[in-house]
Amino acid sequence: MLNNVVLMGRLTADPELKQTQNGVSVLSFGIAVDRDYTQQGEDRQADFINIVAWRNTAEFVSKYFSKGKMIALKGSIQTRSYEDKQGNKRTAFEVVADKVYFCGSKEESNKKKPNPNNSGFDDFDGFEEIGTNDDDLLF
Repeated sequence: MLNNVVLMGRLTADPELKQTQNGVSVLSFGIAVDRDYTQQGEDRQADFINIVAWRNTAEFVSKYFSKGKMIALKGSIQTRSYEDKQGNKRTAFEVVADKVYFCGSKEESNKKKPNPNNSGFDDFDGFEEIGTNDDDLLF
């Protein structure tokens, strides 16, 4: 059997990383995927697709992607059944992402999510400017 999905779209909201009771990272998010065609006189339509990512993939998406960012992903479609608050049986279809890729413009990729923890690279104490003197050059 074959169950492969490849999608490219924009995140519909900022992803929120969660942990299962066993401490496994999980992330549910949506992407908007433009359709290839338009009806005459109408705006381009989009499909809104639910995505689930687990473990390292979930952490990667949470760290580097935010609402509106373009994302490409590869995964598979899974279904699950559940009962809603009124007791009705429901079925959910979602894509479980195995791999995710950056695919926006370079300018868009450079606008990373702000990191609340400073990495310390802004602190240049202990470094000094090295002067260059042409007389010291060997050639």
